[in-house]
Amino acid sequence: MCGIIGYIGPKPVVPVLLEGLRRLEYRGYDSAGVALVRAGAVELRRSAGKLDRLVEAIENDPVDGDYGLGHTRWATHGRPTEENAHPHRDCTGRIVVVHNGIIENHLALKRELGAEGHRFATETDTEVIAHLVECEWRGDGLEAAVRRALARVRGLFALLLLATDDPGKLVAARQGPPVLVAEGEGGYLVASDVPAILRHSRDVVFLGNGEMAVVTAGGVTYTDFEGEPVAADTQHVNWDPVMAEKAGYRHFMLKEIFEQPWAARETVLGRTSVEAGRVYLGELDVPVERLRAVDRVVVLACGTSWHAALVGKFLIERLAGVPVEVDYGSEYRYREPIVTPTTLAVVITQSGETADTLAALREARGRGAAAIAVCNVVGSTATREADFTVYTHAGPEIGVASTKAFTSQLVALHLLALYLAQVRGTLTPEAARPHLEDLDHLPRWIEQTLQCEDVVEAVAQRFHQHRSFLYLGRGINYPIALEGALKLKEISYIHAEGYPAGEMKHGPIALVDEKLPVVTLLSNGSVFEKMASNLQQVRARGGPIIAVADDGQPALETLIDAERDALVTIPATPPLITPIVMAVPLQLLAYHIAVRRGCDVDQPRNLAKSVTVE
Repeated sequence: MCGIIGYIGPKPVVPVLLEGLRRLEYRGYDSAGVALVRAGAVELRRSAGKLDRLVEAIENDPVDGDYGLGHTRWATHGRPTEENAHPHRDCTGRIVVVHNGIIENHLALKRELGAEGHRFATETDTEVIAHLVECEWRGDGLEAAVRRALARVRGLFALLLLATDDPGKLVAARQGPPVLVAEGEGGYLVASDVPAILRHSRDVVFLGNGEMAVVTAGGVTYTDFEGEPVAADTQHVNWDPVMAEKAGYRHFMLKEIFEQPWAARETVLGRTSVEAGRVYLGELDVPVERLRAVDRVVVLACGTSWHAALVGKFLIERLAGVPVEVDYGSEYRYREPIVTPTTLAVVITQSGETADTLAALREARGRGAAAIAVCNVVGSTATREADFTVYTHAGPEIGVASTKAFTSQLVALHLLALYLAQVRGTLTPEAARPHLEDLDHLPRWIEQTLQCEDVVEAVAQRFHQHRSFLYLGRGINYPIALEGALKLKEISYIHAEGYPAGEMKHGPIALVDEKLPVVTLLSNGSVFEKMASNLQQVRARGGPIIAVADDGQPALETLIDAERDALVTIPATPPLITPIVMAVPLQLLAYHIAVRRGCDVDQPRNLAKSVTVE
């Protein structure tokens, strides 16, 4: 939701903070600010709008300090103005705070503090934290005042504070959204996410809920909110700093689309043996007896990860023979879900910090289910709270619209389905071998699919001015229709709906006319003729068709009108692999339409990469 960065160390502070904010801007880009301490005084610079506005403000009015903190905001309470931009201060201006999350009882606290004479300058919930710490200041250190203040707070938050009356110190606290601490080159950094610290360190400590870190030039101490010491579990992140750069691409999203062959290869690497017909998930240390006893799987996720979950349902039911339910993380805990000790919960989250998915994870585990996380971030909350983890190896994903993280989730779910089939005996090594060969070949299929970019760009040029799109798919590919529509909505602001093609006649067909492009996913297999029938129905009503089809279909030319329609061909792949390669041209279509419309592809309006509060 918002990005937090803090630094104490020998390097010039402002460049470290601004670089960190640049790496975190995908988390929020409504406004930004920094606070630095020098000679016992706080210097503050803030601006509305994207980070470039803050950089410009600092160039026009330079600032420096011995240590400091910064913030890039996704607005919740209060408009995205300079006044509401973080950091925020207390009445004295000597206590400074940045915040990610929501203080649920901020109105009641604001009334109490106002009655005591505190003056508020913003519309935000965050400002009450600075005043609470001021109110609880007793001269026994910033961390002690923060602990007392937090005893009065209700909500989810990640906080970073400094106080000039307790110099040379940053205090971080977590209850919900992520906070990590890293040591690098003689100094210490605090951040919301890994990309912010990659140029300085790859060894990080993720704070747990109810934990605090007190950071000085001499080291870090970790405690709970009562002041009791807690263990620091250092995680090594394998991501290279270059992974968080554009590397010559116009946008992060395009770079990440083209990284998908690598991400698929990395997610499979070392986990399969074609010769033995086996999957090896070393991090998935689940007792075999427990997996054999599973009689039901519930997959929990939000957004793009929910679409991956829908594909996962097809994979697990087809290969492992276990019934699967897919539920929105944001809805699951509100309906008294039925869970037994033989239920397996699979949560899917790129960041491992999605608030609704974590709440669903806790609900399932609290009711007795074993839980597996499919996640991209080592040490994140989901990986710590789940019983077991299957990591995707997509590297950092900076573009807000998920691409390589999504397809890596599909690869990981395929591996998980094969592993469950292996453990439960529903797939012999001989039967598993073709699936493993397909996964080995997958990176090459994705590379071949990416060669369609020029064709897709031409399609985008033809159709980018349309105001609404319909996406249709069948079977295991219908979730990809939903995902394609979501991508278009997210980054081009065009209305789009994804549907199972069999449902077209149950409503969406009423929308079809010459102004509604219909994107259809035509894969070879048992549903091809059904999809061909859908195309005929669209054509009969004058709807232009954008067909994404594998190149093994001889009948395609008879289904497509070259004057009105468009055709994008991709390599023919086995049915269970098709969703991954089908996703790629839809990502490219959304990207090129958004570029044509002049949209901010990497930072679409009103969205943030990781939704860490409800």
